[in-house]
Amino acid sequence: MEILEVLQREFVYLRYYFILQLSQIAPYYVLGIVLGSVISVFVKNRIHGLFRALGNKKLGVLGVIPASILGIASPLCMYGTIPLAASFSRSGIRDDWLAAFMMSSILLNPQLILYSTALGSVALTVRLVSCFVCGVVAGLLIRLFYRNKSFFNFTGFDEPHNHDTDPNLFLRLLKNIGRNIKATALWFLIGVLLSALFQRYVPADSFAKLFGEGNEGFGVLMAATIGVPLYACGGGTIPLLREWLYSGMSMGSAAAFMLTGPSTKITNLGALKIVLGVKRFLLYLAFVIVFSLLTGFIVNIVI
Repeated sequence: MEILEVLQREFVYLRYYFILQLSQIAPYYVLGIVLGSVISVFVKNRIHGLFRALGNKKLGVLGVIPASILGIASPLCMYGTIPLAASFSRSGIRDDWLAAFMMSSILLNPQLILYSTALGSVALTVRLVSCFVCGVVAGLLIRLFYRNKSFFNFTGFDEPHNHDTDPNLFLRLLKNIGRNIKATALWFLIGVLLSALFQRYVPADSFAKLFGEGNEGFGVLMAATIGVPLYACGGGTIPLLREWLYSGMSMGSAAAFMLTGPSTKITNLGALKIVLGVKRFLLYLAFVIVFSLLTGFIVNIVI
């Protein structure tokens, strides 16, 4: 009987924390879904057209800057980005610009930017800047080491399929919103549940000792490591990351997590393996790990 009473009491606590977390984070999720779909339906082609137009400009090494910005602005997932990148490549876009575009596209998109506003202005700024810089550095490295040889292999990739084709613009938007909810809602609720479990069962002072002030170096390393298996959906990690920051996680550790998570997400890795091959795929993983750790350390020094 005592066990049943304990379970009932814990269920009440968890329900309370779950509803509390959900009420705090849900507005950001809804806003991200709606505005992300608006961008995907009405602005996506414009964004991709701007990147394609870069092929006609003699920007040289500076081309990695707009390429990284447009990668962040692109609303496509990696499986949608690769056929698009193949199309860009055939139209004459250089590999270093493609690398900048694809790297930043992996890390961030308009919908995730809106989700990340729930983390506060500092974390949002860190995420934007680090993702942009990561794209730029990826492009510069490709330009430096693969100037006269191809880095990507887009053989067999056709033009990307466009799902937003309904002639009625309102229905087109509603269908896009529906696809976004279907793809992210479960992971978002799992993230809220994990944050409720964390709030209930993990002492804040113990967590702060592990990831916070006085243990920043190890915290960055740990955050970069747990970002690999834990990250499944950008929106799903926001509630958990929000709770971690509230409990004392250093901003550098959060930055490392926000970089390794999406860049080592299993679906992204599967897509990249197709166009990179084994050797360049391993180079990609090494770059992600080193950049994430360095970024975490630098952020902890600066902030």
